[in-house]
Amino acid sequence: MASGWGTTYSYRCQPVDYSNSPMAMRMARTCWWYYFSKFTEFFDTFFFILRKKYNQVSTLHVIHHGIMPMSVWMGMKFAPGGHSTFFALLNTFVHIIMYFYYMVAAMGPQYQKYIWWKKYLTTFQMVQFVAIFIHQFQLLFVECNYPKSFMVWIALHGILFLFLFSKFYKQSYKVDQSGPGASGKPHQNGVSRPVESTDAPVSNGVTKRKVENNGTNGTADYSNKGVTDSYNSVYYSSTSNGFISESTKSK
Repeated sequence: MASGWGTTYSYRCQPVDYSNSPMAMRMARTCWWYYFSKFTEFFDTFFFILRKKYNQVSTLHVIHHGIMPMSVWMGMKFAPGGHSTFFALLNTFVHIIMYFYYMVAAMGPQYQKYIWWKKYLTTFQMVQFVAIFIHQFQLLFVECNYPKSFMVWIALHGILFLFLFSKFYKQSYKVDQSGPGASGKPHQNGVSRPVESTDAPVSNGVTKRKVENNGTNGTADYSNKGVTDSYNSVYYSSTSNGFISESTKSK
């Protein structure tokens, strides 16, 4: 903001200042740091792969992290300032909120109740892209000494990412109300950095189930190993599924 957008920049038309003035150099340095940040974001991908969370390395994730360093390099090289740096301003602000969300999510299940606003974060990201391509495309209707080709390039980024994030939103939050037995719950299919659900923890990876008792009227609760009733699968009030009960052995 202090480099231009909160001081002297015009939101309608802002040419690039190629001089060596203090404000122009400050904006150029800001562009360089934004370019540098696109490489630090690769750590997301590295950690996903190291943790074998391959489902989180989605199409959206790969396209976003693959295209941004190249695009920001072009801007830093040929237009280090001016109209299209507006997208970097918005994107930086959104990333601050986004990484705060991921920090809270990584702090453990006890903090999940504080990040109920995940859906609204995705909505905020989509609003960002709409603002970006509207801000860029306005130069098609006004005279402005700014590279038209680069303006179109950044605007197309906004359209591309709006499409990808809209698809992610539908896959992640759309309620499935079709077909019998629909639960009415949103899909959380891990398209892009999902927060793992902690609603139904499973012990030892085995699902607890009820098993009928060898023709008797009762049922035995066969639990997982490691819990207090772990021996119910072997010792019950009578013969159970071929196992001899404690009472039978003592006779």
